[in-house]
Amino acid sequence: MKLFNLIRIALRALRRNKLRAFLTMLGIIIGVGAVIAMVAIGQGSKKSIQDQLSTMGSNMLTIRPNSNQTAGGGARIDASSVQSLTLDDVQAMQTQSQYINAVSPAVQSRGQAINAAMNWPTTIQGVNPDFLTIRNWPLKSGTSFSNEDVNGAAKVCLVGQTVVDNIFDPSDDPVGKIIRFNKIPFKIIGVLSEKGENAFGQDQDDIILAPYTTVQKRILAITYIQTIYASAINEGSSAAATQELSQILRTTHKLNNNEQDDFTVRTQAELISTFSSTSQLLTVLLAAIAGISLLIGGIGIMNIMYVSVTERTKEIGLRMSIGARGIDILLQFLIEAIVISITGGIIGVLFGVISSKVITAILSWPTYVSQSSIILSFIVCAVTGIFFGYYPAQKASKLDPIEALRYE
Repeated sequence: MKLFNLIRIALRALRRNKLRAFLTMLGIIIGVGAVIAMVAIGQGSKKSIQDQLSTMGSNMLTIRPNSNQTAGGGARIDASSVQSLTLDDVQAMQTQSQYINAVSPAVQSRGQAINAAMNWPTTIQGVNPDFLTIRNWPLKSGTSFSNEDVNGAAKVCLVGQTVVDNIFDPSDDPVGKIIRFNKIPFKIIGVLSEKGENAFGQDQDDIILAPYTTVQKRILAITYIQTIYASAINEGSSAAATQELSQILRTTHKLNNNEQDDFTVRTQAELISTFSSTSQLLTVLLAAIAGISLLIGGIGIMNIMYVSVTERTKEIGLRMSIGARGIDILLQFLIEAIVISITGGIIGVLFGVISSKVITAILSWPTYVSQSSIILSFIVCAVTGIFFGYYPAQKASKLDPIEALRYE
């Protein structure tokens, strides 16, 4: 019997029991829709984290003192208080590194930003002009401070949008205004463009940037560097830059081969990899949970196909008596199962895509429906139809035509 005729017979049988066919599809629809939606949530979360980390500078490297150092009595020293990074390290990186195109020392302090009667608790970070390049952070208005401002420890600053919103009226232009951080006056020369929250949920716009020498001398009264930020020449050079910086710092710190590093070098690629692996695990977990619905849908197909074989025993006997082979009967029922599964899968994909859009619109969760998840859903639906439809179809193909014709 030709395949086209088998498909036509299968479709005719399904049309005779439309409601039962739809209820059988419902398990597949819910299962596929749930898998699509759950994978979209996981992939959206992964993509959102990668995008947020990339906005911080995809080539950025962060060098900090080693926080594993301990003081007397075994107490661990706070990393910001360890004095292992100096300007000599920064200068060595700038002159000796081949894989670095920008370096910025950094120090920071918490305090109150004050403008007239308005104040706001925030962070001031002391950096050099290269910091904006490293962080891919353009200005919304005004200009950045210069190396001359750094050398002269000038009391100038750049402010984030959150600080502007909380200590200035909406109609005020902050550029050129004088604010105080604790008791130190700073002239605002620029406003940073908005970056929003980072992958850790911290508001990146709640910040004031000033020359690091100013923060060192006038606020912290220190001479060492708390952090060094650097930018690799491109994203592919991050690993080479990490090794190069480690070697430069070990040389400047005069560490022997058997001595532990008194610093750590971290790249954005490491953060992206860590968060991506966590997000991938979450995606697999969500998909596995949703896949249970798909399994139940497959069992539903098997159950209904058993019922269909039993109801149509006489029909099977009649077809066999006029020349239908066992393979023809098997393919007929197998095609019915596959049609139910594939049709349910198509509706399920549409349901999953719409659900993802609704989740994003109502809950503001990032979702991302990839082509691979849709293609995989169709493959799974076809396999489900074949797997759960084969045994009932094989049972139908093994019926004795004489016994089938006698069946009541």
